[in-house]
Amino acid sequence: MHFELAPPIGVGPLQIGMKRQAANSTLDSLREPRAISPSDRPGQRIFRPSGLMISIGCTRDRLEAVEFGRPSESSDIVSFKGVDIFGLPARNVVTRMSEITTIVAAEDDPASFVAPDLLLSFWRPFQGDDDPEDEQGYYFNSVLLARPGYYDGPGQR
Repeated sequence: MHFELAPPIGVGPLQIGMKRQAANSTLDSLREPRAISPSDRPGQRIFRPSGLMISIGCTRDRLEAVEFGRPSESSDIVSFKGVDIFGLPARNVVTRMSEITTIVAAEDDPASFVAPDLLLSFWRPFQGDDDPEDEQGYYFNSVLLARPGYYDGPGQR
């Protein structure tokens, strides 16, 4: 399955701002009924047969964030404007994203990056740009798409 990130709208059928019940049903519809993971948590996250994790975050009964975790197989793709978030090395994702928008290293974690204008964040546990064998640092492990204001403090929403 191909998931195209479309900030700030959402990704595929998961639309930022949709009601929690609709988000829960939509998340459930993205499961593979013949390969349900014991790690699935209804209303929180699912794992597809590829290993792709899809997680939703709701506040005040509305979907405010969708996060994807890197699959172990390439049958599921997560992309933004032609950039394969998990299929390309993290360094290449940052380079390609910088051609589209501003992308900066996260203040508290220089191995991870944020595209602040798009409310996309890209995470990996450490920087391993020189060793493709070290997948945990060579590729991004997750990408999060959030609603506008997601990172603001309570008094700024």
